[in-house]
Parts: sequence; structure tokens; C-alpha cells
Amino acid sequence: MKSVFHTANSRGIVDHGWLKSRHTFSFADYYDPDRINFGTLRVLNDDFVEGSKGFGTHPHKDMEIISIPLSGALEHRDSMGHGGIIYKGDIQVMSAGTGVTHSEFNANKTEPVQFLQIWVFPRDLKVTPRYDQISLDRHHQKNGFTEIISPNKDNDTTWIHQDAWFSLCNWDKDIVREYTIKRQGNGLYIFLIKGKIQIGDQIVNTRDGYGIWETDHVTLKALESSEILLMDIPMELPYYLK
Repeated sequence: MKSVFHTANSRGIVDHGWLKSRHTFSFADYYDPDRINFGTLRVLNDDFVEGSKGFGTHPHKDMEIISIPLSGALEHRDSMGHGGIIYKGDIQVMSAGTGVTHSEFNANKTEPVQFLQIWVFPRDLKVTPRYDQISLDRHHQKNGFTEIISPNKDNDTTWIHQDAWFSLCNWDKDIVREYTIKRQGNGLYIFLIKGKIQIGDQIVNTRDGYGIWETDHVTLKALESSEILLMDIPMELPYYLK
């Protein structure tokens, strides 16, 4: 088994006043040659946006883009005609494919919005752009693994063009669970949204990230009430990046 540990305070820092962000991997003006990606997981940004502010219309292509609100209200508009507001408990996925433009704004004029922005390299280039979202209300498994993203179009989750599975966990203190990697050649990147957990001998605190690969299962223990994001990700980069 191999592993990498990224503490919360080792992340890249961006402060534009209206936007405060922490980058687990190299992004925009933050560059660390040792922190470009974890397999096909390319971006993990922890964004905090002031009231009525946001990202104006901008383009994307050939990337799977996932937004997970943590608090507040995030408004989305895109060139495919989709628009609306997502809240904590909603998961938004956009396959940029051949090209799409979109904007993201804080829908509240006074209260901040906080969300995770995640990019995953797709399996193939030039897919048809698409948008998807779900609410976790009917999916939530207390003290279990709530799957939110998979590669399977027929599952009752969102899906992306990659052999990746994402799960959200909301655990009470002392809960212990074993996670089995879904696919040979995948690794697991664990991002602790809040709380404190233990993985082997490693203690992981709020906003820390811990990646594990070359193993088929991982045991996690909640040392206090914890909210955990698990990203089961191919470690081999797609053909077009080799």
C-alpha cells in the first residue's frame, strides 16, 4: 500500500476578498510540482464566496466538474440552458466535453456560500456536454457510505465519464467501516470535510486529504462525529495524457 497525506494548512491559498479558496492540488496561481493530481483527480478546491459574488461566465472543455455545496446557496447557469440553485445535500455534475460555458454565483446577497469544486479527467475526449444533479435526501445512509457519483448511467446517482465512485459519509463517533475499492487500479482519496478520523496509524483532521493506492480495502474509524468525502479514482491517467 502507498499513501500521501495533505494537511489542511499545506493547501494553496487564494484570497481575492470576495473569494477565499484553498487548493489541494495545483490550480491557477498556485503551483506545486508534487501536487498536480491524484490519479485522475485533478482539482479539489474548497471555495468560500461572499454574498452576491461569484464566477462570471467562463468556458470549460474535456473535464468532469463536480460541485458539492457545504453551506449557503449556489446559483448555476450554463450554455446548455440549465439554471437553478443548489444547497447542502445537493450534488451537481457537469461533463464539459466538447465545450460549455457556465457561471456560478452566491444566490444569497448577504450570507456566504461554501462549496467543493472538483475536477476529474474524463475517460475520453470530446463527449457531448451534459448536466446532472441529485438531492441526497432519499439516498442518505447514516453511518454508512452514501454513493453520490458512479460511472453507471442506470444507477440512482449522478454519473461521470470515468471509472470513479464518490461517496459521502456522515458518521457518529467510534463508527468503524471498511471500504472496498471498486475497481482494480483505482486508489482512494479521502477528504475530511469536518471531524477527526483514523486510517491505520494516520490521524486525519478537518480539511485534511489522505490518498491511498495499491490496496483493495481501507478501514476508517471516526474519532469524533465526522463528515467524509471518499473519491475512488483511477490512478492511471487516460490515454490522451500519456
